[in-house]
Amino acid sequence: MNYLTLENVSRSYGEKVLFDHVDLQINKGQKVALIAKNGSGKTTLLRVIAGLEPSEGQNSKVQLRRNIRVGYLPQEPEFFAGHNALEAVFDSDTEIIQTIKRYELALLHPEEHAQLQACLSRMEDLKAWDFEAKAKEILFKLSITSLDQSVSSLSGGQKKRLALAKLLIEEPEFLILDEPTNHLDLDMIEWLEGYLSQPNLTFLMVTHDRYFMERICDHILELDRGQLYKYTGGYSDFLEKKAARTENDSLELDKTKKLYKKELDWMRRSPKARSTKANARIDRFYDIEEKAARRDENDEIQIDLKGQRLGGKILELHYISKSYGPLKIVEDFHYKFKKGEKVGIVGKNGVGKSTFLRLLTQEERPGKGKVIAGETVVLGYYSQDGIDSTAAASGKRVIDYIMDIAEYIPLEKGQKLSAAQLLERFLFNRNQQQVYISQLSGGERRRLYLLSILMKNPNFLILDEPTNDLDVITLNILEEWLMAFPGCVIVVSHDRYLLDKLCDHLFIF
Repeated sequence: MNYLTLENVSRSYGEKVLFDHVDLQINKGQKVALIAKNGSGKTTLLRVIAGLEPSEGQNSKVQLRRNIRVGYLPQEPEFFAGHNALEAVFDSDTEIIQTIKRYELALLHPEEHAQLQACLSRMEDLKAWDFEAKAKEILFKLSITSLDQSVSSLSGGQKKRLALAKLLIEEPEFLILDEPTNHLDLDMIEWLEGYLSQPNLTFLMVTHDRYFMERICDHILELDRGQLYKYTGGYSDFLEKKAARTENDSLELDKTKKLYKKELDWMRRSPKARSTKANARIDRFYDIEEKAARRDENDEIQIDLKGQRLGGKILELHYISKSYGPLKIVEDFHYKFKKGEKVGIVGKNGVGKSTFLRLLTQEERPGKGKVIAGETVVLGYYSQDGIDSTAAASGKRVIDYIMDIAEYIPLEKGQKLSAAQLLERFLFNRNQQQVYISQLSGGERRRLYLLSILMKNPNFLILDEPTNDLDVITLNILEEWLMAFPGCVIVVSHDRYLLDKLCDHLFIF
């Protein structure tokens, strides 16, 4: 049974083509992941499918099967500011929630027997009697326990979990999910894996979580240079099939470049007065030129920044303790970091992992004990809030934000780059460098923030959820660079793939 059909769907942002004449079918029971580099249009494609943005394609078709329940999880959910968490969950026009509300109203007027009986019958049909128990179970699994807390006081991560809980409580048959594992701890991710693995569920999901894709997805879609490529299987199958496609593309690119050179020579030799046949060949030349240029674009960030030398004394924690009321974050913790050490930090949300990192940066003081940094240590702190933690950043252009840090940056081999050249290595072309930060996608803001940290040439990296919103391609490059990084790395992450690949050992909270 077909749930979704796309035909000739296109979208552009200014002169940039996000996707061009895309076709897609998703059938009942399929579990599909969508991946692409940041800024390629993943979120836009989901919004087009969810009916929140139009397609620009001529004779395009976006068709969801009638009479199925569809749920959409945005990357950055919004709620009515006057609601508390429980009210936000029940602020829905789904039939089951509207039926419960009608039943509760009918109870206030028991004399209207026919109305009450109709509500009772519909409650039975929808199996709504245990709805509240199911809702509370999902809220509990996603660590949403303060149901009377105003949504306006929730953090971005809490809002994302509340939106995910609300969506799952509504029990849609087809889920459209934009980064559902962001802000979830490992226990929550494993619970969500089990939930989405139910055979009757169908979803299309943007995610950077590679283990998640491997374990529950049976199809992978890749949005690459405006085209949508389809792969059957999980993440490991995608890697194998993409490698084969990339090799074929490279051979095709070589052929295209040779043909382009041949046609260019002909263009330069040919006379100005041209026949119809010659004009057709000219049109073909421009097609080849565009194809060669598009295929030759570099779509991987290049990290080769120079790091500071790290001395013998690095970072020492001398029997530190820290509490917030009854919550003990650390108690009499003693540790000396060694050169080149890579440490992962895992634990449930709210246990103080980010606070522990701020103790290391000395933004916060321990209640007891001392944190001592060696003279050569240069910390690079990547906070979970990212670029949004600097209120002034969103009002700046990309190039101005980087030039405020430095106009020229030294590289590993004695060279130096201008701020504009460095931005190009992080996939911000000259046009994008003039864009305001507030106009960037979530992943692009993360990539820009990462660059701003690395520009300071740190030799001790402290990373708080660095993988959130980064695309899979960038993640793989970042991991390889971190593995070869000669300094120390301590990273809080829910990304099991990164932790397994990078870390020597874990601190478990």
